Amino acid sequence: MKLTPHSRSGALVLAGTALALTLAACSSGSSADGGDASAEGLSGSLAAAGASSQEKAVAGWIAGFNDTYPDVAVSYDAVGSGGGREQFLAGAVQLAGSDAALKDDELAAASERCEGGEALELPLYISPIAVVYNLPDLDTEHLQLSAATLAKIFNRDITTWDDPAIAAENPGVTLPSTGIIPVNRSDESGTTENFTEYLEAASDGAWPHEASGDWPLSGGQSGQGTQGVIDTVSGATGAIGYADASRAGDLGTVALKVGDAYVPFSAEAAAKVVDASPRAQDATDKRLVVELDRTTTEAGAYPLVLVSYSIACSTYADEADAAKVKAYLTYVASEAGQERAADPSVAGAAPISDELRTEVQAAIDSITGA
Repeated sequence: MKLTPHSRSGALVLAGTALALTLAACSSGSSADGGDASAEGLSGSLAAAGASSQEKAVAGWIAGFNDTYPDVAVSYDAVGSGGGREQFLAGAVQLAGSDAALKDDELAAASERCEGGEALELPLYISPIAVVYNLPDLDTEHLQLSAATLAKIFNRDITTWDDPAIAAENPGVTLPSTGIIPVNRSDESGTTENFTEYLEAASDGAWPHEASGDWPLSGGQSGQGTQGVIDTVSGATGAIGYADASRAGDLGTVALKVGDAYVPFSAEAAAKVVDASPRAQDATDKRLVVELDRTTTEAGAYPLVLVSYSIACSTYADEADAAKVKAYLTYVASEAGQERAADPSVAGAAPISDELRTEVQAAIDSITGA
């Protein structure tokens, strides 16, 4: 798998939902089922906070780890990417989840937080971002839209669903004259960062704004966090928004134009674009940062993808914290952990490749206590 220069902004911020479940841990090494033969005697708590996109996957990871190791209580507060990074850098939590890589100033702060070590950035949650809409009477499995048309919709240049630009991409579909209600995140968001990055890169200039975790237009409809967007779109006929695909539910979803075809989201299509993307120029063997190729024409690839990172320290002040972090991340990166997150009833994520797992585990194995 290849990875690339990642944009370093955005923070997916959802209303904080704390998941606290008891887990047991291991201190080093790993196996295919995420276990560790040397893991004995670990107990206590392990606190994490961050991206709401990961929330369903994290619930599954906690439950799966808890099946085997019941003596370490792991909590995850889905306050969003920015909030998770802030808590991690302040030392309030041992782990963070973030839909955007650490910024330069955050990397500097991480060295101090990590006892002179460095932050680990591990791409352990890969998921499509779905463009969701509420048109209950529309007779088509997926509305087909190019990045340029989407950009004009979200920039409020296209205002009704029967606009000629939408009709041209959906021949044979009877489109209503209903007004379009674009819905964006009200909070700084890694999902917004990824979405606007896609619009900026792939819309041939139709999106006149820079990629950002903050929505660039004022006014309009918005929702707090992932669930806030889903709730707002669900509550208004004609609404359209963007959210982690695990939350799409019964809403309509867009098939994006890739080359000459239209590709609906799926875990397989998400994995395909990640595999086609190179690694960041400033990545290290511990910071496995991905820059997605938003303009790919690879057949069957879905370019609107979110790569969410598990952020940890290479060095912890407390050896017990280091052992518990190692234990938990070893399970998350394992085949068992990734398969659990890939279960459609959990999160429908795209499992990381074996090649990436090897690199991730090497980074995890480097974690030590000061």
